[in-house]
Amino acid sequence: MSVAHSMIEIHRLHRWFGATHAVNDVTFAVRRGHVFGFIGPNGAGKTTSMRILATLDLPDAGDTRVDGFSSLNDPDRVRRRLGFMPDAYGSYDNVNCREYLDFFARAYGLVGRERERAVRRTIDFTGLDQLAEKPMRALSKGMKQRLCLGRAMIHDPSVLILDEPAAGLDPRARIELRVMIRRLAADGKTVLVSSHILTELAEMCDEVAIIERGQLLAVGTVDQIQQQQQERTGREVVVRTLSQEEAVQAWLMNQPQVGAIRHDGQLIHIAHHGDRTDEARMLRALIEAGFEIAEFRSQQKSLEDVFMQVTTGAVQ
Repeated sequence: MSVAHSMIEIHRLHRWFGATHAVNDVTFAVRRGHVFGFIGPNGAGKTTSMRILATLDLPDAGDTRVDGFSSLNDPDRVRRRLGFMPDAYGSYDNVNCREYLDFFARAYGLVGRERERAVRRTIDFTGLDQLAEKPMRALSKGMKQRLCLGRAMIHDPSVLILDEPAAGLDPRARIELRVMIRRLAADGKTVLVSSHILTELAEMCDEVAIIERGQLLAVGTVDQIQQQQQERTGREVVVRTLSQEEAVQAWLMNQPQVGAIRHDGQLIHIAHHGDRTDEARMLRALIEAGFEIAEFRSQQKSLEDVFMQVTTGAVQ
């Protein structure tokens, strides 16, 4: 990826907390108009990296840039170009939605008609027009998340950092949030989003990075990471047989392109290191061997599968 076209750059980033190396030599870049997923278990270093990028923390080594400006050397310029939605945000019970957004518009130095337009634009985008006069205490979790997203984008930043924006949302609210994030990217915004809901990230993100114990384990498009993992572990082939399951497994274990085999009680899962032509030959050989095969299919590993294989579950 050419950094000349990147709106977010993280370069050789390190952050220590005592003996804990929370962020360990992290490097990646995100291009304009892209949604980039930041994936990892709790304590992996995602939030620390985001806070450094948002000028809320300082690294022990390395640097981050937003639209070419260093978070270390030009924090004021970075803040004007960046909106940050943390995983926990302030809620003011006696303030309504319009007043909440207006307060943050003032905090960003917007005045007069410019401030009014910013508040109106944000309310329209987040779909809060019918709730504009409603106090925050009366909002659902999903509506509060929309309001917090509105707060992050009130000053029309070119880059948005969203830390677990879908946490605790019901399915409809998650879908609506995903649609809003894709609309922001279509408008040219660059979005860095962390989440534990990997199926949504796979659908929403142009690229992802997987991090664990402060270290990047994989970076690229979902297809690229899936392909890289598939080359290492093989394509998954699923077989269902009407009988002789143990005999089928024993037969498969003797095939040269078959790796790990797992039986879940109904299906036999095979790590196959051949291509589709080899799969067709294996199916023909199974049938010619007299086995009653009811189902035979190959499937691409999901982002969840890749995540489970790439990470170890280690914490620090």
